[in-house]
Amino acid sequence: MEYIPQILFIVALAFSVWFFARNVGRLRRNILLGKDVDKTDNKPARLNKMIRVALGQSKMVTRPIAGFLHILIYVGFVIINIEVLEIILDGIFGTHRLFAFIGPVYDFLIGSFEILALLVLISVIFFWTRRNIMKIKRFWSKEMKGWPKNDANNILYFEVILMVLFLTMNATDYQLQMNGAEGYAEAGAFPVSQYLLPLFDGLSNSTLIAIERTAWWAHILGIFFFLNYLYYSKHLHILLAFPNVYYSKLTSNGQFAHNETVAKEVKMMMDPDADPYAMPEEDASDEVPEKFGASDATDLNWFQLLSAYTCTECGRCTSECPANQTGKKLSPRKIMMDTRDRLEEIGENINKNGEFKDDGKKLLDDYITREELWACTTCNACVEACPVGIDPLSIIMEMRQYLVMEESAAPMELNNAMTNIENNAAPWPYNQQDRLNWINEN
Repeated sequence: MEYIPQILFIVALAFSVWFFARNVGRLRRNILLGKDVDKTDNKPARLNKMIRVALGQSKMVTRPIAGFLHILIYVGFVIINIEVLEIILDGIFGTHRLFAFIGPVYDFLIGSFEILALLVLISVIFFWTRRNIMKIKRFWSKEMKGWPKNDANNILYFEVILMVLFLTMNATDYQLQMNGAEGYAEAGAFPVSQYLLPLFDGLSNSTLIAIERTAWWAHILGIFFFLNYLYYSKHLHILLAFPNVYYSKLTSNGQFAHNETVAKEVKMMMDPDADPYAMPEEDASDEVPEKFGASDATDLNWFQLLSAYTCTECGRCTSECPANQTGKKLSPRKIMMDTRDRLEEIGENINKNGEFKDDGKKLLDDYITREELWACTTCNACVEACPVGIDPLSIIMEMRQYLVMEESAAPMELNNAMTNIENNAAPWPYNQQDRLNWINEN
């Protein structure tokens, strides 16, 4: 009987780790369904950017109040969970406050954790108020209905519950220490939870132990649940923000990706000595030419798919988008959410069938409309705004490329402009000889 709590804890820990590992495996598989792209260049610059943007949260503070409070939650949640190491070891070995032997350092750590827990609570309440009472516009867009809206609130509720359980656990522990209860040696400092002591006045040691143990179990099981909830939540960015920023674009945002296949065609067209019917030996095969652009999630590269999972759904990209501001349907955030949803659908198809079976759906039209794609001005405002290095524009451009080069489905205005460039070397319908006629006009 004495070892039953330890056995139950080890079973819960093992299941949590196994389930998390399974989901990480599926996540990795889904991301690698994308095309290969080389992101191994300039490692020092990538590392510097990751430290500055992902760890240092440098792009979050462009909006100072929200950025500062986000940093409090980020730092508080990470540092408070250092105590999880002690909790896990206590659960495995059946000990209580295993690291208490480090004395004053332990007191300082527990005290710091409590102050951070209070700051996290204040920040979470502020964020909940902004979402649900102030109703900031970017949190109430069409794509934020249903699960995305509920998910954002679920995380806030969950963080409140975990912090309250942490402080309740400490408060009852402190009371038991003062009561001289067996197994509760004096350890730690409790600058916040000490103010909860009036709630436990007059309770017996057995009742206090029951409350302390309940809070302890609920806190650690809650952390295990939260860990495995991440896969289904926008808060997956807690894990993916670092690799996403590391592999993000280092060149200017205005520099579009180079398409070698198109470049070869253009060079051939501009070479007066080139024989368009000649086929180089290495190309003399029956291989089907690679599809231009992207019509489905798996036509994108693995970094774009990683970014889809990394999206925080914060809406900074959409709030900066001039097309969205003028009432057009385009929302860069929705582009990333749709890409992730389609990729998840493909992943579930593979889970069910062992391999992907054609489901008659595509990212284009079934998730992202052509109207959305052509509304984009390619201004890069969304890319500049993203705090974790996501590039919605690259997905938009690849899907546009598919429409133009595979379906010849560009809008009439664009077709006219391209025809004029071909015939008149300019997008306007004027003969080259007539371009300067305006000079002679009075």
